[in-house]
Amino acid sequence: MPSSLQLVQGDPALAEVVRRCRRLLNRRAMVAAAASAVPVPGLDWAVDAALLSNLVPQINEEFGLTPAQLDKLPRHKREQVQKAVGAIGSVLIGKFITRDLVLRMVGKAGLRMTARQATKYVPLAGQAVSAIMGYAAVRYLGEEHIKDCINVMRSAQLQLPAPDA
Repeated sequence: MPSSLQLVQGDPALAEVVRRCRRLLNRRAMVAAAASAVPVPGLDWAVDAALLSNLVPQINEEFGLTPAQLDKLPRHKREQVQKAVGAIGSVLIGKFITRDLVLRMVGKAGLRMTARQATKYVPLAGQAVSAIMGYAAVRYLGEEHIKDCINVMRSAQLQLPAPDA
């Protein structure tokens, strides 16, 4: 499966948006890693959910795929976006991000996250493994969402939003 930077196919503006999103993603994944190393039951899940519920709308905004941005599109473009979202199967594009949506997204990485819970109670090595798994889980979920956004934009033939002044 190609990375998000490979999906941009040489489009410099889209590549820059992907780089910005990846910087956001890396920072959030580092916080997730730190939370995963702490041996408190459920803390990592709560932190991951909070991080993702803030990160996903920011990624959507970078691609022009927030509900407010989509409402400004002509009706036929909104329909194209809805068809593209349905074809890709994303539950996080063009929607208000709720806890239930984030939990569905986290469900994709559920096995990793369950293993992470078990490893964190082994002194030092287990906490390191848990931190690595926490980083990887958030990074994976964020990267997949970036790819979904790119695919929706390409499929619906959307333009990137104008940069903020």
